[in-house]
Amino acid sequence: MEKIFGMPKSLTAKPFSFCAGCTHGIIHRLVAEVIDELGIKESAIGVGSVGCSVFSYEFFDVDMASASHGRAPAVATGIKRARPNNIVFTYQGDGDLAAIGTAEIVHAAARSEKITVIFVNNAIYGMTGGQMAPTTVLGQKTETTPYGRTVENQGYPVKMSEMLSALDGSNFIERVTVVTPAYVNKAKAAIKKAFQYQIEGKGFNLVEVLSTCPSCWGMPPLKAMDWLKENMLPVFPLGVYKDNGNK
Repeated sequence: MEKIFGMPKSLTAKPFSFCAGCTHGIIHRLVAEVIDELGIKESAIGVGSVGCSVFSYEFFDVDMASASHGRAPAVATGIKRARPNNIVFTYQGDGDLAAIGTAEIVHAAARSEKITVIFVNNAIYGMTGGQMAPTTVLGQKTETTPYGRTVENQGYPVKMSEMLSALDGSNFIERVTVVTPAYVNKAKAAIKKAFQYQIEGKGFNLVEVLSTCPSCWGMPPLKAMDWLKENMLPVFPLGVYKDNGNK
C-alpha cells in the first residue's frame, strides 16, 4: 500500500508541548515538510529563540543552536558566514524578534544576510504570561494592558514585514497565516520560497506567520482563529511585501 501522508522526517517523535489550539505546531510541521521536500535535512541548521519557540531544538530533527533572547539573527549570521554551504534558519516569536531582537533583525536584513527567518506573530508574550507585545493590536487586552492597548499610552503596533521590506538588503518578505486549510497551503508555499531563495544564494528572506495564542488571549481555539481573522488581518494584511528573487 502506498503511503501518502506521514510525519516529516525533519521532525522528531517528541510530542509538541504547545498549548491546545496554538498554531506553533502547524508552523513547525510546515517548516519540516519544506526541509524534507527540498532535500536539505543534512545541511539545515536552525537557531531557536527565547519564548514559546525555545524548545524548537527538541522538535526539529536537524542541527540546532539556541540563542540568547533576540539574538537568533546574529547567531544565524555567524553560522552562515562560517558555513556558507549550510542552510540556516531562525524560528522566532514577536516578543523575541520585534522587541529585544529588533536591532538584530533590522541589521541582518540591512546586510542582506543569506538566512531564512520564520517569524511567528501572535500579538502577545505567550511564554511569560500574556503581556503586551510590540505587535499587540489597538484595543487588545493583555496582562499589561488590562483596558486595551491605546495609542496614547502604548503607541501603535509594529509592522515588521512592512518595515523590513523597506530595507535595500531584504530579498523576500511575505506575511501569511495558518488559521484555515487554504491559508496553510499558502503559508507552506511562502516558507518553501524563503528556503529556496537561500539555496540559490539570495538573502535576506523572512516569512511572518500570524498565529493564535488561545491561552493568553483567554478564549477557546476556534474563537481564537476567528479573533485573528477579525482583529489581526486588518492590521497585518497578508501578502508578499518584497520579492527580489527573480532579479
